[in-house]
Amino acid sequence: MDYFYGTGRRKTSVARVFVRPGNGKITVNGKAFEEYFERAILRQIIMQPVELVNSAGKFDLYITVKGGGKTGQAGAVRHGLARALVAYNPDYRKTIKAEGFLTRDPRMVERKKPGKPKARKSSQFSKR
Repeated sequence: MDYFYGTGRRKTSVARVFVRPGNGKITVNGKAFEEYFERAILRQIIMQPVELVNSAGKFDLYITVKGGGKTGQAGAVRHGLARALVAYNPDYRKTIKAEGFLTRDPRMVERKKPGKPKARKSSQFSKR
């Protein structure tokens, strides 16, 4: 096998991350990494698992991500990347799991309830 795969999820985003040994080239949905994720903090979030195992620049990443916004997508990519790194080398599991990158963040937007303007917001109480 020439690549290792991990699926990541966060909010309503789903990311497919393919990792293979290389020189650090990252492609997201056919675009360059810096072009797709323009905010530096999002790029930093995504690269956390790679930096944790001291492998920055040692892997080529091919990523497809869909759904949600950029923040949710960044979280999904981080989750998928962590899973792919564990598939590549099971020795990384203990380090990555201790940081919490293998846990899928279960927080989702709460649904809107009938009779309410938002999920929990109520109309103002009137005594008379």
